Parts: sequence; C-alpha cells; structure tokens
Amino acid sequence: MPLGTAIHNIEITLGRGGQLARPAGAVAKLIAKEGKSATLKLPSREKSLGRAGSKCWLGKRPVVRGVVMNPVDHPHGGGEGRAPIGRKKPATPWGYPALGRRSRKRNKYSDNLILRRRSK
Repeated sequence: MPLGTAIHNIEITLGRGGQLARPAGAVAKLIAKEGKSATLKLPSREKSLGRAGSKCWLGKRPVVRGVVMNPVDHPHGGGEGRAPIGRKKPATPWGYPALGRRSRKRNKYSDNLILRRRSK
C-alpha cells in the first residue's frame, strides 16, 4: 500500500474488528510503514455544526450553566444576584475539578500506539 493512501475501518488488534475511522466519510492517512506496523494520521472527531439548531437534531439537550443553578444542584450555584463561582477553581456538578484534570484512563491498552496527542 503506497504512503498517503486513505484508509478506513482499521483494526488495532488483529482479528478484533475495525475500531478506528469507522463512520461515513472518516478517513485515516497512511504516513509511514515499519515492518508489520504502520503510522497513521487519524481524523479529528471535532465537527463544525454551524448553528445551535443542528445540535438539537443530534439529540443534544441545552447545557445550563452551574452559576445560574441553586447550591443544591451545583457547586457554583447560589449567591445573591449575579455572583461569581466563589471557589478557587471551577468544579463539575459533582465537585471534581472542571479544568486541567485528565479524563483518559492511565495505562490504557492503546497508549503505546499514540505518537503525538492533539494540542489542547
């Protein structure tokens, strides 16, 4: 297979079935080959939806800010009028740090396959 070829429905482990670049129009590009392994440039999952209505068509509900909730519903909630968060760092609805916390599992089986993560 020549370099630069567009490929889809890629297996990570042999015989396990396709796991990468599966949806319609998603394509990975073959960058390098080395023995039995190959280096691929994978497609980003980020899509430009265009407007708020197209998010509704996908079944995504509106996101309500924690600041406008009551203290019983969110750590940012409550206060008189338009109050700031009132904490050192923003929190999720369950009280965990909202920014800067890694969400990917440590020691995931595919960690050694990633050469470069996408920039934040």
